[in-house]
Amino acid sequence: MYISARADYALRAMLAVADVADTTGESGVGAGELVKAASLAESQDIPLSFLQGILLDLRRAGLLHSHRGTEGGYALTRPPDEISVGDVLRAVGGAITSVRGIPADRAGYHGVATGLRDVWLAVDGAIALVVDRTTLADLLSDRATAP
Repeated sequence: MYISARADYALRAMLAVADVADTTGESGVGAGELVKAASLAESQDIPLSFLQGILLDLRRAGLLHSHRGTEGGYALTRPPDEISVGDVLRAVGGAITSVRGIPADRAGYHGVATGLRDVWLAVDGAIALVVDRTTLADLLSDRATAP
């Protein structure tokens, strides 16, 4: 599994938005403070123009809600404990595991290499198990308990 800069930035941005929701004690659409893209870019050291495309993908995937205007910004659409790392990864990158640029479940082999498809599917399943059960809330709470 390759973690692209886009996936890493998306997770960092989502954690920053989730952290604002967590510190206000609220979550979901309209809860807590809205986070501006420029603020996210600065706090997470992400190029703003690159981040804007990522935020658009996250909004299209139903993970973020945007509010326009001078008081606008971004908020989570669901509580941080209902958004998994896998949700974010799929929103910005599609399939979790790919083989030669195609999803692992669509990889095809013949002859002596036939068994490779099963290996890639097992790898995909193992990765999905980890990223789908790890939520934004888990990552925020891990930070709070770290020394």
